[in-house]
Amino acid sequence: MGGPVGRSSTPGGRTRSRVRGADRLGWDESPDESPQEGARQGDGDGPGGRETSGGGRRAAPGRPANAGGARARSSRRAPKSAKRRVVRWSACVLALLILGTGGAGYLYYEHLNGNIKKEDLTLGDKQMADHKANSAGQTPLNILLIGSDARDSKANQKLGGAKETFGAPPLADVQMLLHISADRSNLSVISMPRDTMLKMPKCTAPDGEVFPASTGDVQTNESLGRGGPGCTVATWYELTGIRIDHFMMIDFAGVVSMADAIGGVPVCVDANINSRGRDGKGSGLKLEKGTTYVKGEQALQWLRTRYGFEDNTDLGRAKAQHQYMNAMVRELRKGTKLTDPAKLMNLAEAATEALTVDKGLDTVKKLYDLAEEFKKVPTKRITMSTMPNVYGTGANNGRVYPKAGDAEQLFRMVRDDVPLDGKASKRKKPEATKDPSAPVGEISVAVRNGTATDALGPAAGRAGHVADALKDAGFAKTTVDPGNVTGVARTSILYPSADLEGDAQAVAKALGVPLSQVKKSTEVSGISLAVGADWRDEGAFPVSKGKEKTPESAGALNGDDDKACMKVNPNYTW
Repeated sequence: MGGPVGRSSTPGGRTRSRVRGADRLGWDESPDESPQEGARQGDGDGPGGRETSGGGRRAAPGRPANAGGARARSSRRAPKSAKRRVVRWSACVLALLILGTGGAGYLYYEHLNGNIKKEDLTLGDKQMADHKANSAGQTPLNILLIGSDARDSKANQKLGGAKETFGAPPLADVQMLLHISADRSNLSVISMPRDTMLKMPKCTAPDGEVFPASTGDVQTNESLGRGGPGCTVATWYELTGIRIDHFMMIDFAGVVSMADAIGGVPVCVDANINSRGRDGKGSGLKLEKGTTYVKGEQALQWLRTRYGFEDNTDLGRAKAQHQYMNAMVRELRKGTKLTDPAKLMNLAEAATEALTVDKGLDTVKKLYDLAEEFKKVPTKRITMSTMPNVYGTGANNGRVYPKAGDAEQLFRMVRDDVPLDGKASKRKKPEATKDPSAPVGEISVAVRNGTATDALGPAAGRAGHVADALKDAGFAKTTVDPGNVTGVARTSILYPSADLEGDAQAVAKALGVPLSQVKKSTEVSGISLAVGADWRDEGAFPVSKGKEKTPESAGALNGDDDKACMKVNPNYTW
């Protein structure tokens, strides 16, 4: 099919054969799905998802349903030492599922640190570009949230079901990128459907095993089985060009334990739902029409359900996850959930035991500091979205690809720190380096044609056209590199060392390319300009100048929207 964009064509070997296909029962599939059906997002609907008669607690008019009875308040006061302030745990879950709200309580610091599992941030062989600080010295933060379908423990096996997958390599069935703006005024979330087809980069596992770059399209959730979450991070960078600062990964049991510790989150359906068909498909979620507070296994069922929401695809499931996350933020920011020290202790234990993070988040203090950054963003400036996508055809029928134009627009907005809610950011635009450039006539630039996509070959003559534009601007030492026509999604200007940054920025200014697309790279020996798929047509570079709007196909949901209600598929009602 045509249309995948935002990906470079990277040559390499084939994917390791023992990696499972996307049809394995994960966060979103039922035991009886056929391979083709399973490819289009299942719902984790394994046998472990127990049906809850009556749909859990119903919210009484005017007040939330009580998750656990009256909560006694402790009169004991925490010492005001620096270390105790550090361990005023606001719980990792706030950065993982609730986007950070903060909490109180003093907990065993070293014990909790020991609970946290750590892995390398990236296993790819490409250096991620550095953030460009604005004139106030502020930089954005990007955190990749990963939901693993691992059946590597009795708890995960019970909840996930699918005995044939026990002990098999895990899949990254939930992937969400959280972007906190440089000025901390807004937060954007992009969900990627787990059956998105894309190129896998080369990944080297911590034990030294090498997974060659894929020669064809591979389903995105297989990235986790290629060495660990660091390969999922590398895959996101390959597709989007967005620098990832941290990752946080959670499994089935982690979701249940943290949902229990938090005490309940309100979700809404527009009709009675029973996500369990006669063929066994479904998560087991059973709720009555209206708003219900869900916790524990029922919360996991909600997050895994696709059979029963909208058109029974992963796109509806992503909307349900967004609704849950927004509702959790609102509940916790009311200050009514985390007042009991015992519950705080349970939450901290559950969170630290459930999470795997990169080594930059290896202590409670670092996680707490990250949660503090989340807290700076008001709920009304949180925007949830899903990567715009289109269905594949032929052998990839039921899978999805990034939607040409819209997906790259969404990625570019995040790269350039443009708010998805359409409101002006308080941020100051990045400034040029203080190091002056050489006279333009002395700057050597090599231009190559990287406009090829999976569906289209290189646009004829584009490197020559851009090189001529540079020469007209006085860059007399501009040359064309005719040998490398590997496609790149985004036009980029690379430089090898700090002393050439000013020269590279001068090239960008001459062409109208944003400074955010000027990057330091060890892969070049001089200034290299790759004309990307975003500049296939002649004329000026198509820059948005910060006025882009979030594509409608991203399905944006605002964090303050407490009226959101999932549409129930009529085949799964009762």
